[in-house]
Amino acid sequence: MRAQSYAGELYFRSMEKMNRVLLSIGGNEGDREANLEEARMFISFNMGDIVTVSEVIETEAWGMPEGTEPFLNQLVEIQTALTLEKLYAEIVEMEEYYGRTRKEGVYLDREMDVDVVFFNDEVVTEGKIIVPHERMHLREFILKPLSATWPDWAHPVLKMNAAQMLAELNKKED
Repeated sequence: MRAQSYAGELYFRSMEKMNRVLLSIGGNEGDREANLEEARMFISFNMGDIVTVSEVIETEAWGMPEGTEPFLNQLVEIQTALTLEKLYAEIVEMEEYYGRTRKEGVYLDREMDVDVVFFNDEVVTEGKIIVPHERMHLREFILKPLSATWPDWAHPVLKMNAAQMLAELNKKED
């Protein structure tokens, strides 16, 4: 940190590297819109500065039984000094606050789900931490707002932008 003086007051400015992160937030239980708003506040307070948000979209529950309540989803770009490991710890804390439970290999209803879509342009596979998100190219609820709001971002492994991944996904569904 570097100390600087402003109007006679001493303040500190962080010299830490800022990371560009895209989070996917969403849920299908409770007051979904209020949960998204509260999640954005938690993110802003505990994880980093919100730079941009996508539109909120409603989608069918991905990988869940027919008749499951639909999800409201949103992408949130942040600038953060947190490491990827510390960011994941904050995400787990937030999901636990919302009562998130996990069952290996099964998707469950939840008030809030938070996934890291990308962390800078890094490719990381360390235990449960995988970025970019390993199934993002299969999820329309990520690809549609990603292509609309961050059209120039390219997947560092697949070497495709969101519009290209969405086109590939639509070919598979036809």
